[in-house]
Amino acid sequence: MRTDLIRKTALTAAGLAFTGGAIAGPVTTAFAAPSTSKPATQTQTDRKDHGDRELGVRYEAQPNFYYCGPAATRNALSVQGKNINVDDMAKEMGTTEAGTNSINDITPVLNKETGKTNAYRSVEISTPDADAKQTDTLRADIVKTVDNGRAVVANIAGTSTDTNGTTHSYEGGHYISVVGYHDNGNTATIADSADPNHAAYQITVEHLADWIATRGYATS
Repeated sequence: MRTDLIRKTALTAAGLAFTGGAIAGPVTTAFAAPSTSKPATQTQTDRKDHGDRELGVRYEAQPNFYYCGPAATRNALSVQGKNINVDDMAKEMGTTEAGTNSINDITPVLNKETGKTNAYRSVEISTPDADAKQTDTLRADIVKTVDNGRAVVANIAGTSTDTNGTTHSYEGGHYISVVGYHDNGNTATIADSADPNHAAYQITVEHLADWIATRGYATS
């Protein structure tokens, strides 16, 4: 196990755990899109070359400590130009103060709002740590999904460190959106609804795969 990733053994908790307690929100901000380009109501993409791509996100922080699933889904769908109410999503996902049970509750909502029954599928990483094959699959899934103009939604747990050395800790579990990739998919861009001060960051796919391990993600 990597020293920068510490995992709890509980697999079912999907609520938010982070230093500082619940978020006062919602807070809306934008990232991954130039302010002088398209209006905020439109999806924006930025392809530097074939090894790098990010999708424009109309970011919104989650309004409470247990809405990470609906908020991550809302942020993911915003790259398609969609704006769905998080309360409506929470009802569809069965979200409670205990959180959203699993990625399998989120994938059907992504398909419904995307308008295609097979736009998304759930992928499980059932082992305590991701192996090379699982990591390669995640990398390929992120590249394919982002190239299709969609974002990945991932269920994570534990503590990991981004490429800037900032630690992100969600011992009780959390949901995030993956909205871009760099270095041919070896690094992923995260939209994180937990804290608008850290709304976007990058993480290596190896670390992300281990962060998802014991849980799963929704991908094209």
